[in-house]
Amino acid sequence: MIDPISDMLTRIRNAGRAQQPAVEVPHSKIKESIANVLKQEGYVSAVEVAAPEKSRKSIRLHLKYLGKKTVLEGLRRISTPGRRVYVGSTKIPRVRGGLGVAVLSTPEGVMSGVEAKRKNLGGEILCYVW
Repeated sequence: MIDPISDMLTRIRNAGRAQQPAVEVPHSKIKESIANVLKQEGYVSAVEVAAPEKSRKSIRLHLKYLGKKTVLEGLRRISTPGRRVYVGSTKIPRVRGGLGVAVLSTPEGVMSGVEAKRKNLGGEILCYVW
C-alpha cells in the first residue's frame, strides 16, 4: 500500500456512505492519532485499538449519525507521499469557513488546526475533515 492514511480516509468515507455503524482499519501510530483527533472533534463516537485473534492490531472507529446521515460529510487527503504540504502557524487554513477541521502533524504530535494555531505550531497538513 502506497498511502495508508488515504486508505483509512477512504474506508471511513465508504463506511459512512454504506451507513455502517463502525469501520476497522489496520493499526499504525499515525492512524491512531488521526482517529483520536476525529473523536476529539466529534466526528466519530468511539475509537478502539484491538488485537483480534489474528496477529495484526486494528483500529475500530464507531461512526456518528444524525438520523440516516453521517456527521462526517467529507474527508480530503492534502499531503500525499508524492507531494508534501507544510504550513507555518500563521498560515493554517480554515476548512469550510471554520465548520471543518484541518488535521496537522506537528512536532508535538498530530492535532487539529485550531489546537496547532493556539499552540503556535506549524506542520504537515494531513487531511481536511468536514
